[in-house]
Amino acid sequence: MKKLISLILLCMFSLNLQAKNVLTMEDITRGSFRAQAVYGWTPSKDGESFTQISADRQRIVRNSFKTGEEIETVFDVNTARNVKLDYIDGYIMSPAEDNILIQTETQSIYRHSYTAVFYIYNVRNKTLVPLSENGPQQVPLFSPDGTMVAFVRNNNLFLVKLLYNNAESQVTKDGKYNEILNGIPDWVNEEEFGYSRAFDFSADSQMLAWIRFDESQVPEFNFSLYKGAAPAYTDYALYPGAYSYKYPVAGVDNAKVKVMTFDIKSRATRTIDLPLEADGYIPRIYFTKDPDKLAVMTLNRHQNRYDIYMANPRSCTAQLIVRDEAPQYIKEPAYDDIRFYDKNFVMMSERDGYNHLYLYNFNGQLIKQITKGEFEVTAFYGWDEATNTFYYGSNEGSPLRKNVYKIDGKGRKTRLTSKDGTNSALFSANMKYFLNNWSDANTPYVFTLNDNNGKTLKTLVDNQRLNDKLAQTELGTKEFFTFTTSEGVQLNGFMIKPASFDASKKYPVVMHQYSGPGSQQVTDSWSIGANGNGGLFESFLCSEGFICVCVDGRGTGGRGAEFEKCTYLNLGVKESKDQVETAIYLGTLPYIDKNNIAIWGWSYGGFNTLMSMSEGRPVFKCGVAVAPPTSWRYYDTIYTERFMRTPQENSKGYDECPISRAKNLSGNLLLCHGLADDNVHFRNSAEYSESLVQADKQFEMQVYTNRNHGIGGGNTRHHLYTRINNFFVSNLMKK
Repeated sequence: MKKLISLILLCMFSLNLQAKNVLTMEDITRGSFRAQAVYGWTPSKDGESFTQISADRQRIVRNSFKTGEEIETVFDVNTARNVKLDYIDGYIMSPAEDNILIQTETQSIYRHSYTAVFYIYNVRNKTLVPLSENGPQQVPLFSPDGTMVAFVRNNNLFLVKLLYNNAESQVTKDGKYNEILNGIPDWVNEEEFGYSRAFDFSADSQMLAWIRFDESQVPEFNFSLYKGAAPAYTDYALYPGAYSYKYPVAGVDNAKVKVMTFDIKSRATRTIDLPLEADGYIPRIYFTKDPDKLAVMTLNRHQNRYDIYMANPRSCTAQLIVRDEAPQYIKEPAYDDIRFYDKNFVMMSERDGYNHLYLYNFNGQLIKQITKGEFEVTAFYGWDEATNTFYYGSNEGSPLRKNVYKIDGKGRKTRLTSKDGTNSALFSANMKYFLNNWSDANTPYVFTLNDNNGKTLKTLVDNQRLNDKLAQTELGTKEFFTFTTSEGVQLNGFMIKPASFDASKKYPVVMHQYSGPGSQQVTDSWSIGANGNGGLFESFLCSEGFICVCVDGRGTGGRGAEFEKCTYLNLGVKESKDQVETAIYLGTLPYIDKNNIAIWGWSYGGFNTLMSMSEGRPVFKCGVAVAPPTSWRYYDTIYTERFMRTPQENSKGYDECPISRAKNLSGNLLLCHGLADDNVHFRNSAEYSESLVQADKQFEMQVYTNRNHGIGGGNTRHHLYTRINNFFVSNLMKK
């Protein structure tokens, strides 16, 4: 008997050794499975090295592109003289790399913008001096000759001359909160055009050019702030405070924009004579290497006509050199990924139905279309003029995967990355090397140094520790699939099944999606899933007994302009049909419980959750909408009108929204929103909830005090994900 008991105990011990860890909600929300990554790389001017901040944020180190080894310490808080710093937030190298702007005391404003206290560090004598003694700065920029720094404070441009004992002068004086901005965009331009600096130096360092935004006629939006916690606003302990800013909703006035120039020597200020409509946009300006050529990019309000002008900063004349038009709209890469060289520039366009690269000269003559084919160029990395070789990323072969390529002047193409999945690159200044970031749906990020033939020189980060931890954890199994809807549209998706999946059982399903124009959730990358780390939240739901599914419907990216832009003027109609069709398809699978399918999403995904639950076919048992737009009449001009035009032009399209569909809502709903969401205002959920009340539709609602669109801070994210999980369990698991 003793031998038998010992044998049983030994078997039990052996089984325990093999048992895998079970994911917890804390694992998901506290970052215990966060992948290691490489951040803050700055390629050096020599082409052979790069700089980055050390992990402890106390040093800036220079490393070799060829070996990855540390070459030298460029900055150290412990040896810097005059000012004592504990750590740094960021840095900006001067063109000659003899001075460095050291960023400290960073305070976020909106998605891209922030203020910070910057110091000028002299590399040779190791001294730190303040860039300015008169308050924090925004978006500082070295002049090309390295003798000056321009920055913005309180909506005005300032100039610091390093050769004159850091003498500070004020370039503009009309900047005023909620009225005039010089050199920085207003909220809507920053959010939707994705930038925070709107000024530049000429190549000879003699001129400044900037965009001036006059938002004085833009309506103001206000929301309340409460004491709250993490952080607590003690000023609002007895009475709420309020935040006010300019926010143009679809169809109302935008900020008026114009391009100004400043002659640094004569201090003359001029206005570029730009043939721009009163309601047009200027999403970017760049000085070229020719100091007399300022490239000014403009869009009409419909954003379907994109013009590139070459302007003279002194005579202020502007000549149109390229016009790109589309029946629907021009996508952001056209002005975001443009690169200027000595006599040419490379831009992106979808003019042949797919996003490709085009080479022009400064007279606007098309020299050649660089890439062609039924695939999307996803990134332009640069042009080596000496060898006439272009480096870029694309999804050739599959919209789910990305690789790095080069193509020479004769059109000979070489794939530089060997592993299938998702690759992205950062090239050295001389295009001889690149840092590659690779992952797939089952493998966290691997960072390697490579030469420009694709040869791996060194692996910098392999996330082996995380891989080992994942191997010891019970995770769902991932698989990609395609299906064809009743309308004949083939859609891509991924499915995550429980580790203990039994094909003889029927499982409830949780569908997650985003569905916004040009977005992609279904990719062979570690960024898949609701929280972007290999579908770990989905694996947690699988451990609760669910199967998780994500499908990219019509309007999403990676498949060309026709597929992406078919939702134009009617946001939410085709997208919601495709999610309903997904649920119907899933219901035909033998292991799916078609009566217990849920859908959820955040932001646009929340909008499409509501649209899908009120599409007319009652396929969803329940759903969760987080921070959803509920009427495009409440959302901003630039994003909304890009896809919908104005409400005055497209009233019928705007009428198709969750609020107007409230009476058709089918299934139990949880509505979540942050009260201080500056992007998708809480009014969206407030007005939608009222429409549900008047339609006599019961629902649940969760609000988060003082939280913005990201709904984070303190314990907030943990609470939100727990709330979502509990809602699914109570609605789909109860017998």
